[in-house]
Amino acid sequence: MSLNLLDQPGFWQLAARAEKMNPSVIREILKVTEKPGIISFAGGLPSPKTFPVAEFAAACAKVLREDAHASLQYAASEGYGPLREMVAAALPWPADAAQVLITTGSQQGLDLLAKVLIDEGSRILVETPTYLGALQAFAPMQPEVVSVQSDDEGVVIDDLERKAKGARFLYVLPNFQNPTGRTMTEARRAALSGRAAALGLPLVEDNPYGDLWFDAPPPAPMTARNPDGCVYLGSFSKVLAPGLRLGYLVAPKGLYPKLLQAKQAADLHSAGFNQRVVAEVMADGFLERHVPSIRALYKSQQGAMLAAMREHMPAGVSWNTPAGGMFLWARLPEGMDAVRLLPRAVEHNVAFVPGAAFYADHGDPRTLRLSFVTASVDEIRIGVAALAQAIRLAGQK
Repeated sequence: MSLNLLDQPGFWQLAARAEKMNPSVIREILKVTEKPGIISFAGGLPSPKTFPVAEFAAACAKVLREDAHASLQYAASEGYGPLREMVAAALPWPADAAQVLITTGSQQGLDLLAKVLIDEGSRILVETPTYLGALQAFAPMQPEVVSVQSDDEGVVIDDLERKAKGARFLYVLPNFQNPTGRTMTEARRAALSGRAAALGLPLVEDNPYGDLWFDAPPPAPMTARNPDGCVYLGSFSKVLAPGLRLGYLVAPKGLYPKLLQAKQAADLHSAGFNQRVVAEVMADGFLERHVPSIRALYKSQQGAMLAAMREHMPAGVSWNTPAGGMFLWARLPEGMDAVRLLPRAVEHNVAFVPGAAFYADHGDPRTLRLSFVTASVDEIRIGVAALAQAIRLAGQK
């Protein structure tokens, strides 16, 4: 008779940090979208139409033909040298490739920062609301996560000053933020950068969406104003393909060695073959030609969603108009709850993400995130109309 150790009470004793781990609300909702006929506005997934398949096929063949042994071997933890140099050269401030660490998606960058910078009970500051994946990355280190008031222009400086004492860092997504789609203004960036420096408060600046602007690029990163006081995170997922699982962080020289040590302990290095393929794809300025096509596609899809919202949404529903990115942020009428609305929406064959999950505390139950980039224009029109009908019916109860 075999003994199933997992069935034995108390055999596996979880660490206290494991108790802080929670499943991703978004990942759970994505399971619902597998139901046939569902139009999903839930996932923060890039459109597969933007994946440069032919360029990847050619780059894979070339890497295997010319550099097979090195590309398939263990590699340096810092990342592939030419790719790090490309990242450093593209930054809008002087940076050395030695400050660039290639990560397994920018999500790993958040995990490494959590391990290096957070002790149990450490105070860390986040926007209101903020990226759910960051909250998940920070949670196992058992910090005190404090929400800083945020408005349409970004972090509210007065509230930051009230909450900054003793904080390890402030985590911000200034460009086309996930989940709200908002962009921090130039004036607010300048104020935030100046106050953070004066307070001795480090900034963790996450910028996965910054290239996805529609009509004009966003203001310069805050890291450009104070490189020694910031860690900057970027990703290849939104401009090339998320399945590569490649991102990067740019850190001050004094902090970099500890992040590198955490990287070595986590996975030795990110996939060397993938790094060489990405470097090959990017070598001739491909992104300068490719990213404008992504912007044009996403702008048309956002326009379709905004038009459908104006046409179909009942009174009391409000939403914003982001200047780029992948998301709209909407708010239901008084008395409604997006979590309770979701099953009714699914009955109407449309899905979204309730917004409360994106708050570190006191989530607004009336908010929801709508992604417009993976549905066609026709699907957007149909899905928004269905969602509006679900809202009307829920409001009648």
